[in-house]
Amino acid sequence: MAKKYMKVHEDECIGCGICEDMCSEEAIEINDDGVAVIDPEKCNLCETCADVCTQEAIELVEEE
Repeated sequence: MAKKYMKVHEDECIGCGICEDMCSEEAIEINDDGVAVIDPEKCNLCETCADVCTQEAIELVEEE
C-alpha cells in the first residue's frame, strides 16, 4: 500500500502562514527558518494547504 502525505517544497515556501491559518486540523506550523512544516499525525490529507498556497509549494505525494 502506498503512503500518501503532504510535502512542503522548502525552497519554494516563503513562510507566509496562509496554510497554517487555513488548516482545520492545526497540522501546520511555520518553523524558525520560515518554512511550513506539516505534522503527518494531524494531517487528514484534505489538500486545503496546497489549494491556498500562493507559491505552489505544497503537494500531495505518494510513496510506494
